Amino acid sequence: MSAEYKIDATPVTDDQAEGLAKELLDEAREKLGFVPNMYRAMAINPGVLSTYLHGYEHFRTQDNFTPPEQETVLLTISLANGCDYCTAAHSMLAINVSKLSAEHTQTLRDGKPLSDPKLEALRKFTHHMWETRGLPTKAEAEAFKDAGYTDQHVLEIILALAVKTVSNYANHVNHTEVDDAFAPYAVDKTVKAA
Repeated sequence: MSAEYKIDATPVTDDQAEGLAKELLDEAREKLGFVPNMYRAMAINPGVLSTYLHGYEHFRTQDNFTPPEQETVLLTISLANGCDYCTAAHSMLAINVSKLSAEHTQTLRDGKPLSDPKLEALRKFTHHMWETRGLPTKAEAEAFKDAGYTDQHVLEIILALAVKTVSNYANHVNHTEVDDAFAPYAVDKTVKAA
């Protein structure tokens, strides 16, 4: 098996940031109190960071999903894409910000069905959308809608898939180091899947 590719660029430091990169990193620091390593890595190409932040803000503020539902979607996609950075970040956000229970968060991380039927329908359909590359079967879409969701929610999952593809793939090629704020939720690489 060949080694994974890593881009030949260093994440943008505060001293190096200029133009749009500086603007976006400064806004992140003001809003979050720190600049996540993922943002610094994306700022190598400020258009990538801008696209991610713009789409992420829309996903978070449209109120189509509750905060726990948002984290269910974002964690499901991050796990499916194998993004350890986003899995750690969204696990922390799920429990501490979005108030998804620690039990549900761990169940998602373990790749198991959720005990909450509506959240499980959301998890299952989100994974189906990822797995089919946005070509859901009629039966899966109807089951999702029978759980209380709408076509607007289907489109919202597409937005989340786009946003998470940008961040997950950028983290893959940047080999982004998990920030201290997310470190307690880092993926344990020593645990082997059954």
